Amino acid sequence: MPHRHTRAVGAAVAATAALLVAGLSGSASAGTVPADAAPTAAESLRTDTAPPALLRAMERDLGLDRRQAERRLANEADAGAAAGRLRAALGAAFAGAWVRGAESGTLTVATTDAADVAVIEAEGAVAKVVRHSLADLDAATSRLDRAAAGRDATAAPVRYVDVRTNTVTVRTPHPSTARALLDAAGVRAGLARVEKSAEKPRPLYDLRGGEAYYINNSGRCSIGFPVTKGTQQGYATAGHCGRAGASTSGANRVAQGTFQGSTFPGRDMAWVATNSQWTATPYVSGAGGQNVQVAGSTQAPVGASVCRSGSTTGWHCGTVQQHNTSVTYPEGTITGVTRTTVCAEPGDSGGSYISGSQAQGVTSGGSGDCRSGGTTYFQPINPLLQNYGLTLKTTGDGGGPEEPPPGGGTWAAGTVYQPGDTVTYGGATYRCLQGHQAQQGWEPSNVPALWQRV
Repeated sequence: MPHRHTRAVGAAVAATAALLVAGLSGSASAGTVPADAAPTAAESLRTDTAPPALLRAMERDLGLDRRQAERRLANEADAGAAAGRLRAALGAAFAGAWVRGAESGTLTVATTDAADVAVIEAEGAVAKVVRHSLADLDAATSRLDRAAAGRDATAAPVRYVDVRTNTVTVRTPHPSTARALLDAAGVRAGLARVEKSAEKPRPLYDLRGGEAYYINNSGRCSIGFPVTKGTQQGYATAGHCGRAGASTSGANRVAQGTFQGSTFPGRDMAWVATNSQWTATPYVSGAGGQNVQVAGSTQAPVGASVCRSGSTTGWHCGTVQQHNTSVTYPEGTITGVTRTTVCAEPGDSGGSYISGSQAQGVTSGGSGDCRSGGTTYFQPINPLLQNYGLTLKTTGDGGGPEEPPPGGGTWAAGTVYQPGDTVTYGGATYRCLQGHQAQQGWEPSNVPALWQRV
């Protein structure tokens, strides 16, 4: 049984709730905000600057009109901030959060402690009391991954925490094999469920050639997000696209760069350092070649909209289904990827997933296609940036030297922070609410959507 947070925290939690953004649709319809008021999550994440290409793709793939698409992005930003604060407040009892509705207007937060219901509802969210904490579910998934490493896991290729059903879910065409894996991992009945599925995920690379970038003058993948490492420019992409040392050329067949690091299987991450002919920009290519800006890398919540750019199928949108998913491809198992309803096809691998203006990850693999629909998985961008010491290129880049925190502190631009991490800045201590890579302008005192003073 997880350690339960003491009720002495209750008063502090209630006080915190009173400071949170009221409701999940306020940022899209609120009146004039006082000049000295803290920015809302939607303002911090710049949802009002979503380009027309992204909004049109959301309209087409999610069945929305323009206003609904704009409100959905604003609501998802506010919901992510609210969920982050409640996660910090509920502690070990927290069991996940997700959004639903055409405009993502409803945030649900799960807890194992019924005493938390009033706190959750005070935030404007729907409370759900469940049996298992998120920590318990994540631990069970880790045990499944360890058990799968010692056997043929292709018969149970997809495993993830489903916060909406409060279970660890195994999708497989062979339920008996999945149950044997659960038994081997010591995952008890009630904690997991088996879902029969014909899904057979595979990496989405293509050896037929085409657009985007080429690996060793043969295979084709898609650029993910432009990055820098010191003065070196380059881009993030999928690990299965190429090994360290492999050369790349652009869609124009001009020499481009070299893979500096690559991990696959295990994870599906890589980065390419480009030569001086190529310049990193804070954009991904949208419909018709329009620029779609990248303003940061704040992780979107379960249920949020997400759009993908790839060299084979272009722009397509869907929703985030689950984070922290384990997938077994024919080449091996990868962990920590995000499952989505966005379609993709060979050649789209490595391409960008973005929610509003926030980078989410690079295309890994999936099943189905963009004619009949499908399921895809992306490698989250923040662990990739952290693993290789990269800095995401964003529209907020100041271009000048980093300014040290006033009065000293441990917060640093370029660092990837996860929920629960603590830093000091300007003489105060802050707790991270949502995973992101820090950048100038996102100092803890400036962005209450990402940081909470403690």
